[in-house]
Amino acid sequence: MKSHLLHELKEHIPFTALASVISIVLVFLIIKINIIPSLASVFYIFHPIHLFFSAMVSTALFYKYKKNIPFSILIGVFISVVIGSVSDVFFPYLGSSLFQIPISFHLPAIENSLVIFSSAIFGSLLGIAIKKTKFPHFLHVFISIFASLFYIFAYSSDWNLLNLFFILVITTISVVIPCCLGDIILPILLQKKEVSHGSA
Repeated sequence: MKSHLLHELKEHIPFTALASVISIVLVFLIIKINIIPSLASVFYIFHPIHLFFSAMVSTALFYKYKKNIPFSILIGVFISVVIGSVSDVFFPYLGSSLFQIPISFHLPAIENSLVIFSSAIFGSLLGIAIKKTKFPHFLHVFISIFASLFYIFAYSSDWNLLNLFFILVITTISVVIPCCLGDIILPILLQKKEVSHGSA
């Protein structure tokens, strides 16, 4: 199991890094040239897309080692909604609060639950169907950074130069840790736990 975990992390981390760099640059360019009238509405587009790809990866990776379709879907939906909320909402909110950047709290899993859970379910189904993880993981990280940044920019108001640096730090932590945890670490650990319970 440890070898599986190390192998998957080694395979996926380059995609995480590349997606992070590209999406951070693009979001700051979008904000700079001011081409989007409502950042909050954009966040509510990117967040469900993030959960869709998150569910696809975590479900596909769990199913890769344990061919159990219902449990794989359950794992994918649970991980994507919980980790996606941590990545896109809780970490950006707590990080902004820590650096004293004024920000309000909004949780799409409650405010827009039908869209959120539908996105996760469809992502899980597609993950089982295509059984691919590397490029979907790249897209997951890529979209997640957009969602995290748009959450901060939509619901905060103080964007001075120092706060922009803090926002970059917050976003990096908000995305890289939860995305690797949700896409790679948890599916493998939960697969191990499910196997051990099944053999007990």
